[in-house]
Amino acid sequence: MPQWEFLTNHAHVLLCVAREPDTRLRHIADCVGITERATHRIISDLVEAGYLTRHRLGRRSYYEVHPELPLRHPLEGSHQVGEVFGPLLRHDPPPSALAERG
Repeated sequence: MPQWEFLTNHAHVLLCVAREPDTRLRHIADCVGITERATHRIISDLVEAGYLTRHRLGRRSYYEVHPELPLRHPLEGSHQVGEVFGPLLRHDPPPSALAERG
């Protein structure tokens, strides 16, 4: 049976960053279940599209999420990122959910 999910890897990365703005790419990759290279590409996509702003503090990067921006698909374009992610950010995933992905 094929595995599928409701949210894309871009959404998962954005959620990880919203939860921990100063998290490392390696940690995001582990949480989402993708490579660091794919994580870097997704972060770059999100920065280029304006959904994230990258800030540097010494050698570390941290990210600012822009929840006021609209979702990208025409079906959801009248809604903002924060509307969807707000409820997801209020509830931490059970520890077993992260352990299963790792």
